Parts: sequence; C-alpha cells; structure tokens
Amino acid sequence: MARAGGIWNGPRLMKFRLRAALFLSALSWLPGAVGAAARPAEAPSIIFIMADDLGYGDLGCYGQKVIRTPRLDRMAEEGIRFTQCYAGSTVCAPSRSVLMTGKHTGHTTVRGNFGVGGVKGLGGGKGRVPLRTEDVTVAEVLKEAGYLTGMTGKWGLGEPGTTGHPKAQGFDHWFGFLNQRRAHNHYADYLWRGREKVALPGNNGGGEEQYTHDLFTEFALDFVRRNHDRKFFLYLPYCVPHSRYQFPPGNHGYKGRGWKKNEMSHAAMVSRLDRDVGRLLDLLDELSLSEKTVVFFCSDNGAAERWEGRFDSSGPLRGRKRDLAEGGLRVPMIVRWKGTVPVDRVSEEPWWFADVLPTFACLAGEQCPEGLDGIDVWSALAGEQLAQRDRHFYWEFHERGFQQAVRWRNWKAIREGPGNPLRLHDLDADPGEASDVADTHPDMVEKMRELMESSRTKSREWPVRR
Repeated sequence: MARAGGIWNGPRLMKFRLRAALFLSALSWLPGAVGAAARPAEAPSIIFIMADDLGYGDLGCYGQKVIRTPRLDRMAEEGIRFTQCYAGSTVCAPSRSVLMTGKHTGHTTVRGNFGVGGVKGLGGGKGRVPLRTEDVTVAEVLKEAGYLTGMTGKWGLGEPGTTGHPKAQGFDHWFGFLNQRRAHNHYADYLWRGREKVALPGNNGGGEEQYTHDLFTEFALDFVRRNHDRKFFLYLPYCVPHSRYQFPPGNHGYKGRGWKKNEMSHAAMVSRLDRDVGRLLDLLDELSLSEKTVVFFCSDNGAAERWEGRFDSSGPLRGRKRDLAEGGLRVPMIVRWKGTVPVDRVSEEPWWFADVLPTFACLAGEQCPEGLDGIDVWSALAGEQLAQRDRHFYWEFHERGFQQAVRWRNWKAIREGPGNPLRLHDLDADPGEASDVADTHPDMVEKMRELMESSRTKSREWPVRR
C-alpha cells in the first residue's frame, strides 16, 4: 500500500513497484549458501563519509608510506577494508549520482559534470544537469524508513531552485556547496544551509579565515550530538583533498622536507581528513553509538594527481581521475560497525556505489525501487562472499569523447570511443592493467562488447558523439 505523503506517491508512483527488499534471490537465503550472512536484528544509524579525489593508495592501510593516516588505519583494524570497491564514475557529479540513485552511468540521470541543455551553475559553466523529481535517492528511501537525514560537504547534483536540490531529494538538514566548481575553493565566501546562503565574512576579498572543511566537520559532529537518540543517516562528502591545495597556516607536520607547496598541502589535507574522521568515530564511542552505527569511508573517484615518486597516490593501479582504468575507478572503502562487522578483515569482494542504495534500504528494513543496477551487499559487509557472482559493472565517460568500461568477474574491458578496439585485462593476473590480452581472448572481447552495447539507455543530456 502506498504511504500517504511518502515517496511512493505522486510523479514517482510509476517509477516504483514494491518488492521484498530482503530477498534478492532464493539462493542467498538457503542454509549455508554463499551470501547467507545473518541480518542484524536492529536497523543501524548510517554515516557515509566520502573524500574528494583521494587516491586508492593515499591511506596507510592501502600502502601509503609518507602521508600519516593513523585514524583511518585504526578504522580499518576495527572493521573491514575492501580492496575492490568501485566508484560510480571517474569524476565527481556522475559518481555521486550513481551513489544517490543506485543506477550506473548508463542509466542514472547525471552522467557527467556537464551535459547538453543543463542549467548554468553558480560559479561554473552551463550544463549542470540536476537530479529529476522522479529520481529516488538513498536519503528519500531512508527518510521513508523513519530516519532523520543530514548532509554536509559537496553535493554537485542540483543548483539553487532546481529539482536536484538536496532539500528536494530527501535531506532534512543540509549545509555545504551545491556547485562542485565553487567547492574547489576551500575558503569560499558563502555556503548553503537549507535553501539559504550563509556568508563567510572571514573569506571576503580573498581572505582565508574560515576553512570550509572544518565547518563541515563541526556540522557533522553537531548533527550526531543532537540526534544521538534516534535513527539517522549522515552523508558527509568532504571536499578534501581536491585542489585547490589550500591548508590553514600552522604546523601540519610536513614542512622541511624539500617538497613543493602543493605536495605539502595535499599531505596535510589528507591528514586533517584522517584526524576529523577520528573525531567523529570518537564521538560515536563517547555517546555509546558505535554498536548502533555503521560507518563507511571512501573516495568519490581516483586520485586527481598520481604524485609519482612522492606519494604514488594510485598505488599499484594504472591511471587516475578521468581515466576508466582502475586508478580512476577503484577507491578505498572501509566499513566499521562495532560488534557486527568483522574486525581487522580484508575483503576482495567487488562492489560499487550502485550497491549503496539497495544495501542501505535492506539495513533499514525498507522496500526499494525496481530497476536498480546495484544489489544488497550485506554479505560482503559481513565478511562473506556475495551470492550474485555473475553480475557486471559498467561505466561511461563523456569528457574525452564517449568512453566505456565493463568489469565481469575477473575481466575488465575499456573502449576509448565508439568503433575503437577494446582493451582487455585479466585483473586477477594483472590488477595494474599493464597487458592488453584482447588478441588472445576474442570470445571474451565479444562478450564485453555486447555488455557495453546493452548496458545503457539513451540520454538527451549525454548523447553518444561518434
């Protein structure tokens, strides 16, 4: 039955058909079956923290040797660390659209940072395409389940007055940047709280007194303190370590090494991010919420700079942001839920941003829409294998012509433009994608080509340019 005033009514009704959110397949519930991890007895509060342009290799627990990240390394010891988690895209806006809607870039509304006919964004150019009214976000699903929803940081999915505004997409409380281009300046002269501008007078005229990252952290801590006695969802898409490489004055611990200014700032931004994730985890411990709250930490895409020979931010992976290689798509993912998620565990189970919405819906005991590209990955969070082993992952990218990538099992294919040959990689044998084995696996090339062709619907805003 539809709920009065809920997300199942109005223009969204045709987009929804209720299905049993806790039953993805009969196989996954057979005794002893792969993917049959016991469900938590009680729905948790959920915190999803996402860095901006943090590379796969930027954390100590993922192999970083130079930048200090003790709190995130401890979070990995207190939970489960995934080595094959994928972002929704290799750039900002589409990755966030996949995260919010559970649909990959062949189906989600926002498939790139700029689209045909999009609005002119404040601080940016034309082409900012907002989420639509009929899109259903993670926040809306959790709000329907009775959660209080809050967000602070960078949104990137709707300008002021559009259907993509966070307040129109399920967030009760919101504070941060709407436009991703404005978020490049960590000393912006204003932010948005709800639908109102909040001036930052200390940053007027090029001043650098109010570091926006710190404001987001304080919002997050205050949100948890105020709402500790109820179920909540906090989405915390930080803006660091995205350029500009700005950092408050003072001793950040990386001076005197002969580094360039941007290198020092990048390291300092990552360490400050690490510190503030630790502050949030400490608050959960202080309020006795750590056994009632599942916390996710990841990045929105791969490293913007590889920092070769300094930080090696992509780690062993090929490429970086704006590449469909692993270095542009594979991201760190750490999950902590004391008493429920395994501790000090490393998982090689592949999953991605499209899985967030159905997983959170199932954790909340809520029904979720049909037609999603993601699945419930609770079994992976519980340290087990997923039942659905044969699904594929799909990405498309429009900033350098029309490019596509597909992963199926251990195989990854990339096509850099319509009609171009496919590169084929065996990720088990070659996670760095050094060798193209297309010539020796023609049947697999054809399978991947078919998956590319079948994995997208046409988009008015992102037409295929041949």
